[in-house]
Amino acid sequence: MDTAGMPQLQKKDGRLKTAFRYIARGGPTADGIPARVRNEIAEREAAAERLIGWVQLGVVVFFATLYSIAPRAEGSGGFNFVPITLAAYFLFTVLRVVLSYRIVLPQWYLIVSIVVDVALLCGLIFSFHIQYQQHPAFYLKAPTLMYVFIFISLRALRFDPRFVLTTGLIAVGGWLVLVAYALVGDMGRMHITRNYIEYLTSNAILIGAELDKTIVILGVTAILSLALYRGRQILFDSIQDHAAAEDLKRFFAPEVATSITGADETVMAGQGETRNAAILLVDLRSFTSTAETLAPEVVMRVLARYQAAVLPVIEQHNGRVDKFLGDGILATFGAVRPSEHYAADAMRAAEAIVAAMDKEAAAFNMLGWPKRLSVGTAVACGGVTVGVVGARDRLEFTVIGNAVNLAAKLEDANKVQATRALTDSDSYERARAQGYERRDCEVRPGAEIAGISHPVDLVVIA
Repeated sequence: MDTAGMPQLQKKDGRLKTAFRYIARGGPTADGIPARVRNEIAEREAAAERLIGWVQLGVVVFFATLYSIAPRAEGSGGFNFVPITLAAYFLFTVLRVVLSYRIVLPQWYLIVSIVVDVALLCGLIFSFHIQYQQHPAFYLKAPTLMYVFIFISLRALRFDPRFVLTTGLIAVGGWLVLVAYALVGDMGRMHITRNYIEYLTSNAILIGAELDKTIVILGVTAILSLALYRGRQILFDSIQDHAAAEDLKRFFAPEVATSITGADETVMAGQGETRNAAILLVDLRSFTSTAETLAPEVVMRVLARYQAAVLPVIEQHNGRVDKFLGDGILATFGAVRPSEHYAADAMRAAEAIVAAMDKEAAAFNMLGWPKRLSVGTAVACGGVTVGVVGARDRLEFTVIGNAVNLAAKLEDANKVQATRALTDSDSYERARAQGYERRDCEVRPGAEIAGISHPVDLVVIA
């Protein structure tokens, strides 16, 4: 026995099995795609099935209306099956639409639906020779066969090539059954011809014409299926990218996320621009030392409640969170999106944060925090560089500048000054020029601030 070619045969057999599995599962699998993304894909497919149902319903209503107002064809002496077929298809389609809103239609039901679609069409075509009292070869010339392409193309709305392929193959099978019946039915009144004129003007059967119809149905099915096999991977990638972009908005300000996902070119480190902005720094007093004495779950609950109280305040005053610093929060105003009132917004936000934390004091105690949870905030204004830092495979969108450093030092100065919200006089005057109306703030001129070489005129916001 010659075994020299066995490895090649096994390799070819493996490729055929791989190709068959690829076709059978409808293209690429959802392996490696997160469950929430798979759920979104499933929801879109369910929505596509509802759309298919509505389109089918629209088609049957259109043809029923057209049939009811069109003049009756002459020459029909037998029973007319068209109204019964349209009524049956209408009821089946209504049932399908109703079920699509109540449950996720199982694959077996979708296959049954395809069989019913094609069976009703083939049954309608078959009835023509009865209605017109002609030889079965008569129905082979019926233009109604073209409606099969509507059923095939409808399945493309789901973006699952298996259903297009199934519809096309069932349609071909149904048509071949009709051809076979015409070939064996009452041969005395029918004959096979190769004359095209005789084929058109009599009940003769032209085998080539029936093969042409079969090839066209298979060709349309194959092309649509191939397009969907290629497009399904794009669909998976697109949905996954969309989910990633939505997730990105939870980690970055919406404007930042949009600038990343909508960039014409790949975002690179070193890209940025300079703007006048306000920096707000928020930090909890004695959080680390107290947290060490508590259970981790208590710490996380308190931290989550604190952030849930502060973040909406920042957003309500047009701020954007730049990053979380443990129990600290760095927010920007006018950095991500230019603003004419960035300083005033930041001052109002600092006041509102202190008030929000006071309002939540009892809630923190109920969560297990042993004493009053106090917060310190600081605002500083100035030119900052907004952009991307990091290396090729690890990037971060951030703000850099003297205002960031000053805000950090002013926030730390809250401990020495026994205050909860501080700013410097320059930032305060800029805020007033932008519409900040509070004028009763305490001014502490010439204060020594750790890390700053010159005295700073402080303004106490709270």
